[in-house]
Amino acid sequence: MTLLDEVRRIEQEALERIGNAGSLDVLKELQIQFLGRQGALTAVLKSLGALPVDERKAVGAQANTARKTIEEKLQEATDRLSQEKPVSAFDPTLPGTGQPIGTIHILNQVMREICDIFHGMGFEIARGPHVETDYYNFEALNFAPDHPARDEHDTFFVDGGRLLRTHTTPVQARELEKRKPPMKILMPGRTFRHEDISTRAHVSFHQIDGFMVAEGVSIADLKGVLNAFAHSFFGEDLKLRFRPSYFPFTECSAEVDVACYLCRGKGCQLCKQTGWLEILGSGMIHPNVLRFAGHDPEKYTGFAFGIGVERPAMLKYRINDIRLFFNSNLRFLKQFN
Repeated sequence: MTLLDEVRRIEQEALERIGNAGSLDVLKELQIQFLGRQGALTAVLKSLGALPVDERKAVGAQANTARKTIEEKLQEATDRLSQEKPVSAFDPTLPGTGQPIGTIHILNQVMREICDIFHGMGFEIARGPHVETDYYNFEALNFAPDHPARDEHDTFFVDGGRLLRTHTTPVQARELEKRKPPMKILMPGRTFRHEDISTRAHVSFHQIDGFMVAEGVSIADLKGVLNAFAHSFFGEDLKLRFRPSYFPFTECSAEVDVACYLCRGKGCQLCKQTGWLEILGSGMIHPNVLRFAGHDPEKYTGFAFGIGVERPAMLKYRINDIRLFFNSNLRFLKQFN
């Protein structure tokens, strides 16, 4: 094969490979392979000195023509590939990856469930401030200024003679002032007490208070409402008992207990060998509370109850430490999604 034939072969191969190139990187490699310092066509040009003059002219002319043709084709291919959109690595047929989403906290779930149960019995929702006055938190609820029951509330006091409410019952005093009987009100919210944090107590907890005031309301109405709530929330096979107790704002007063879920009423460490677990306090509204709000206790009577949300949640979902509700442990909270 003569050198002239070699130039033609190089040109033909270069044009063919340029036409088949699918990327700018391939074109760059072809330019180096054929036109670079160590390229095939450059090697031919370097060997021209050993040829006779006539042949040298013919081969040189052919080599320059081939170089120009290759350069033109390289530029055309570069322009073409630069205008083409790159093939995306994204495959729309692949299944998507799930995105983490927020869920409702277990305490909010329980509060909603309890509120829904009482809403079905005709109770309206009312709310009040976290920072309360002494009057609404204590005095309007029949706590005299020197009443020993105040000590049990372990109150946080703040500036201006105010305090963090120790229960949601102050909302009852406010609603009694604003409304006229008959009324059935439910009052969910957060409360605060200066407690030692343990498996059963916390400085902040949630409570749902409720009350009903009308003519002729009796303790039988109270028992009927609380029985309906307990069986709806815990199940129809629940054993329930009312135990005499004392609250300044009710007379008579009763604690409501359910049979211990762990020992089924036989007695264990959880229920302190009693077989029962307290879930709420209740009673008939004290005449003084009605009187302070401007209602005649000779005409109207009513009942009230207070549910600590954490306790029913712990009983229903077998949770043994109240601190788990507040530690933001996702492994724990995700169980209730």
